[in-house]
Amino acid sequence: MTDIFLKAKHWQLFSMLIGLPILGYIIMFALFFDYATTTNDLDATTLKSFAIIIPCVALIVMYVLFGWFWSIAIGLQTKVPNTVKMKVKKFKIFFFIPLIYILSVLVFMALFGLSDFEAEPDLNSALPFGLLTIMLPLHFLSIFGIFYSLYFVAKTYKTVELQREVSFSDFAGEFFMIWFYFIGVWIIQPKINEMVEDTPMEAQYV
Repeated sequence: MTDIFLKAKHWQLFSMLIGLPILGYIIMFALFFDYATTTNDLDATTLKSFAIIIPCVALIVMYVLFGWFWSIAIGLQTKVPNTVKMKVKKFKIFFFIPLIYILSVLVFMALFGLSDFEAEPDLNSALPFGLLTIMLPLHFLSIFGIFYSLYFVAKTYKTVELQREVSFSDFAGEFFMIWFYFIGVWIIQPKINEMVEDTPMEAQYV
């Protein structure tokens, strides 16, 4: 899987990360307004069926984005110099924490959209407080995990590029480009394409 992301073109990743959500939401709103104008009957069940599209699109985008992060951080490890030690296990832990958290939120959104909580008022009133006490600490932990993942991905990328130990000042620009991936993918991905070619990394930067 890592090879697919590492060899993908910048426009392909951009299309999946930005183009697909825009297209999905355009289709959703087009169907919504078409249904509303032709039937004049928007009940709760119909609205929920349209709302399911949102977590489905978000799930695809999350797969592409996290797959890209993982491919850079893990797929480029073979090109990291032997003298540089990367904390890969630590990255994997903090990578999967937000991944599992976001997946859980999306699954809950889908189930919430399909469920009829009006039939269970006690559950409906207790749900927000119960979720808040569980999700709030997980939310902050996931935020930290995401930023650590961005840090590790950018560090791996720059280490492979420079073929030496790097500090944050060396890859601060790459960190922000990966954070704002809708811009950074146009700059970083072409260089990653070059990195995964058969040419030895040492030969590229002599």
